[in-house]
Amino acid sequence: QVQLVESGGGLVQAGGSLRLSCAASGRTFSRYIMAWFRQAPGKEREFVATIRWGGDNINYADSVKGRFTISRDNAKNTVYLQMNSLKPEDTAVYFCAADPINYSDQQRQYLYWGQGTQVTVSS
Repeated sequence: QVQLVESGGGLVQAGGSLRLSCAASGRTFSRYIMAWFRQAPGKEREFVATIRWGGDNINYADSVKGRFTISRDNAKNTVYLQMNSLKPEDTAVYFCAADPINYSDQQRQYLYWGQGTQVTVSS
């Protein structure tokens, strides 16, 4: 069982930056593949980024490549999402997800989810 708690969301102007954190419970964090998804109002939840156990394999959605960076600190049981050059279209609730096996951009492949943190980018 893994519990995930996101933090770091907020209101920022276009072009600004935010860093999201996702703290995980449990002693086996390093064995989980971690991911970020987001859901904008009226839209389906979409993939943002994922990172494997050791941080050696990373994948991003095309819409965030070059602007967002996912990383993890296994000693702190935390995964991060550094978001730079934010755009109004990045406005969404951002969710952290974890799975022991699946390295995927599909939300159905992830077993554990956080409650989400709101990111609002003003123009």
